[in-house]
Parts: sequence; C-alpha cells; structure tokens
Amino acid sequence: MWSLKTDSSLILRPGFSLLEILLAMSIIAIVFLTIFKMHKQTISINYAVKFYTIAPILAHNKIEKLELSSGYKSAYDSGEFGDNYPGYRYNVSINDADSEFLGDVAGDLKKIDVTVFTDIEEFSYNLRAYRFIQN
Repeated sequence: MWSLKTDSSLILRPGFSLLEILLAMSIIAIVFLTIFKMHKQTISINYAVKFYTIAPILAHNKIEKLELSSGYKSAYDSGEFGDNYPGYRYNVSINDADSEFLGDVAGDLKKIDVTVFTDIEEFSYNLRAYRFIQN
C-alpha cells in the first residue's frame, strides 16, 4: 500500500487495502454458505434414512400383531406406535381382495394395507400384504 506524505514522497506502509478485505470476506461467506447448505442436506438425508429404516419394521410388526390377535375383523384402524417411536403413526385397512383367477377361493383372500407416516415430515411408507383367512 502506498501512502502520500505531506512532502509528496511515497512510502510503503504495511497492511491490507479495503478491497482485499472485502474480497476475503466474500470468499469466506461463500464457503460458509456452501458448508451450511451441505450440513442441512445431510440432516434431511439422515432423517429420511432413519424413517425408511424404521417404517418397514413397524409396518411388519403391525401385520404380525394383527395375525396374532386374529384381528382381521375391522376394516380400518389408525393410531400411534407409542412412546418408543414418538411421531410415528399408522393406518391399517383390511378389504376383500378380488381375483378372477382364484374364483371362489378369492372370498377368503384379504388385502391388508399398512401405511406408516410421521407428523413432522412428509414421509410415508406403504406395505400391502395378502392373507387367506378361512371363515
């Protein structure tokens, strides 16, 4: 940096100019914004992976509980998974499955749809199972 003295001679002064400081600050700001954006994406991907790991297990457990309780009677059920999985909810629907291929046996075939979803995000997991239930 050059500075003028009163006697019009140039001397060399140590330090940074305003332009150099502004340039360095803008580079730092761009780097921080990129890091924060990557961090936000990492958090959302982590949440999605956690949901899609837990939801299939919960859906299969719900079908197993229906089988053990022989509870294929109700056509629709919904609720929460309790304190172990806060924010996870489910919907269960049980309907007759129509099949021309199976003929008369299709009357005993039930279609079970289990949907697991959360209150916080817009994730949902659907599981469809078919079971023969003799009346």
